[in-house]
Amino acid sequence: MTEQTAYVLGSDDAEIARLDGQAQSIAGATEALLRAAGLGGDMRVLDLGTGLGHVAFMVAGLLGPGGSVVGVDQAARLLEIAEQRRAAAGLENVGFLHGDARTFTVSEPFDAIVARLLLFHLPDRQEVLRRQLDALRPGGKMVLVEFDIGALRTEPDAPLVASAKRWMEAAFRAAGADPRVGARAGELLRRAGFADVQTFGIQAYLAPTDPVGSLLCAGVVRSLAPKILAEGIADEAELGLDTLQERIAAQVAELDAVVLLPAVVGAWGTRPSP
Repeated sequence: MTEQTAYVLGSDDAEIARLDGQAQSIAGATEALLRAAGLGGDMRVLDLGTGLGHVAFMVAGLLGPGGSVVGVDQAARLLEIAEQRRAAAGLENVGFLHGDARTFTVSEPFDAIVARLLLFHLPDRQEVLRRQLDALRPGGKMVLVEFDIGALRTEPDAPLVASAKRWMEAAFRAAGADPRVGARAGELLRRAGFADVQTFGIQAYLAPTDPVGSLLCAGVVRSLAPKILAEGIADEAELGLDTLQERIAAQVAELDAVVLLPAVVGAWGTRPSP
């Protein structure tokens, strides 16, 4: 997230709760992708767009005793909470800095850079990735974890989930974000100059009675509601925010529909050696 490009979802209490819920829901996929990318040992890692520090804390748990993580974000309130959580957990190998992903500079190259759900919000994502080559040592890794919201669906089709997906994607695009950037994460790395690029996605399948699907769908729509309404994507009656989560849950249960959450896509590549 950058100061030049507004983070459309905000940072109020409801959004913080949504971020915590989202992080919990994709924690397993994120850890699997970070492990597959080879993070570990005594690496010095930069977490761009760290937000509440979820990924920074996870990476710290994968590292050896000589490893460390620096999390950077432009949202001061999120960083304050991240620092409080770091102190409470007694994590001495994690630190946080206020900074913009597009202008942040490093004094010493990192062994790896991680960015989860950052490119999603950046219209100049290609340029941001190119800048990270200078922040990595030769052979260092750039690791992306991004959503592909295009993969969100139910089986069989639940019209309310399809509508929520349509509202989300339109609102994100209107704000300059790319809700399907995960599908192109590997190609973005290649075009930015990274070598040995690998990518794959993980998708959760939720039972009809699992409340997480309706919670996440309604939560994102609620956070995006000002943009949805301002852009004329839907009106207040169509959204029905007061009952949206309950209506989605009821429809999914009635249809006995499995909910396929957005795919969590991992892509990583290395800075070529001179």
